[in-house]
Amino acid sequence: MRFIVGIDLGGTNIVSGCVAEDGSAVQGVRSVATGAEEGPDAVVRRIIAAAKESMAETRRAVPGAELVGIGVGAPGPLDTRSGIVLLTPNLGWVNMPLRARLQDGLGLKTALDNDANCAILGEWWQGAARNTRNAIGLTIGTGIGGGIIINGRLYHGSSDIAGEFGHMTIDANGRRCKCGNYGCIEAYASGPNIALRAVEALESGAESSLPSYVGGDLQKITAQTVYQAAQAGDEVALEVVRDTAKFLGAAVGSLINIFNPEAVVIVGGVTLAGDSLFEPLSREVSRRAFKPAVAVCRIVPGTLTGVAGVYGAARAFIEQVEAGIV
Repeated sequence: MRFIVGIDLGGTNIVSGCVAEDGSAVQGVRSVATGAEEGPDAVVRRIIAAAKESMAETRRAVPGAELVGIGVGAPGPLDTRSGIVLLTPNLGWVNMPLRARLQDGLGLKTALDNDANCAILGEWWQGAARNTRNAIGLTIGTGIGGGIIINGRLYHGSSDIAGEFGHMTIDANGRRCKCGNYGCIEAYASGPNIALRAVEALESGAESSLPSYVGGDLQKITAQTVYQAAQAGDEVALEVVRDTAKFLGAAVGSLINIFNPEAVVIVGGVTLAGDSLFEPLSREVSRRAFKPAVAVCRIVPGTLTGVAGVYGAARAFIEQVEAGIV
């Protein structure tokens, strides 16, 4: 049986696993701390070590397993053709030749793609958007990224930037985003900014159970804290989640009008909010987007929890081999 090593490189964790070439299974999943503060060489060593553990476990579990290549999803911007990560602020990298480093360290052909692209590609291949031709997705965590599938292929744009949905402007005079722009959806609906909006409500005097979740230290409130309190019925938390749904609904409604997809997949910790997010999100989209586009589109949480990027990185390898990039 042939396998591809999929690697999902994040600012906090590295996840690796060996994905069957037909996508039917994943073996040897490993997760290790990225350790970006130790520098790029240390991170590369961790990636290689995790990949080798995944490969060894796969060979033990599947006698005769053949490892045919490596796919890696990394934060960008990057250049898929040269295999270079151009800039990754969370890791402190500039012009890192990641594909070459991993290819040399693991002895297998290697493909490089954007981590958010890979997460959505994985969900399209074997997850929540399976069996669609056209799909889009948002990854919501520390930031907001995305991916676009058109006619069954991942769309990169002219310079590998396509899918940066987090930097859609939803309010021209809105909150300042870390990218330097104002009113980006990321400045409202990323994990840290969901938490920030809850803290702002508390600091303005709103009554809430949220402080009890963090021992009174408001700086410890996270998006997950907000989701937990919302599910327990806390009004401030519920309002933050409802507002998050409206912000995301404005963005998703625009994307549905532009791309007319069969599915919109939401990936990341925000899915923990459950129906308290997805129900008002769907209502907002229905209010904003054209009815024929809404009628054919499902808005769903991802199903490949923790391994969407691994599946997607493996699939990216397949696509880049077919395209003659690697």
